[in-house]
Amino acid sequence: MHTFYDFITGPLLWISFLVFLAGSVYRLVYAYMEAKRRDQFVLVYWSWKHVLRSMAHWLVPYNTMRWRTTPVLTAVTFVFHILIFVVPIFLTAHVILFNQWLGLSWPTLPEAVADILAIVVVLCCGYFIWRRWATPEVRYVTGWQDWFMVGTVLVTFLSGVLAYHQLGPYQIMLYLHILAGEAFLVMIPFTRAEHMLYGLFMRGYIASEFGAVRHCKDW
Repeated sequence: MHTFYDFITGPLLWISFLVFLAGSVYRLVYAYMEAKRRDQFVLVYWSWKHVLRSMAHWLVPYNTMRWRTTPVLTAVTFVFHILIFVVPIFLTAHVILFNQWLGLSWPTLPEAVADILAIVVVLCCGYFIWRRWATPEVRYVTGWQDWFMVGTVLVTFLSGVLAYHQLGPYQIMLYLHILAGEAFLVMIPFTRAEHMLYGLFMRGYIASEFGAVRHCKDW
């Protein structure tokens, strides 16, 4: 068991990081080349003024028409996307591991707070699953990638919570937590989770077209 733990927290973890980094670079370069091929004027009318103005609106909850028309989804979306970064980065156990591996450390969340926030992420995943199943128009466009994404995040955080509270077989929960987290890292460049990589670039493209070409708002 210890050999397996050493493997998934050693070589397999570094392989996951390398696949994530290589895949991310490939996807970003590919997206850039495709944008130039399909719209050769994309860089001509790119306007940082309109890009930054648009992002300032879209990054504030309920500051756009789209956010206001779906208030519950907006709240869950913002909470979810913030916490899936905050919890793993500032979790005490993760910071200790980074300190052991790379000699790096930074302030951490109190364990009780991190536990509550992780449970909130699990609840957000439950909402996304329910919405994809219960809303016909969302279910229609939902594919295996969507279920895999939300399922991987759910397993990562739920197994982490169960391992922390030592509910169920501890080693199995710990292994599930690590493997699901690595699977999530690997899948980012190759599934719809890739919006984490170039979502802001897509927003910039739309903002430039609406602002610099059509002279209208995109929010």
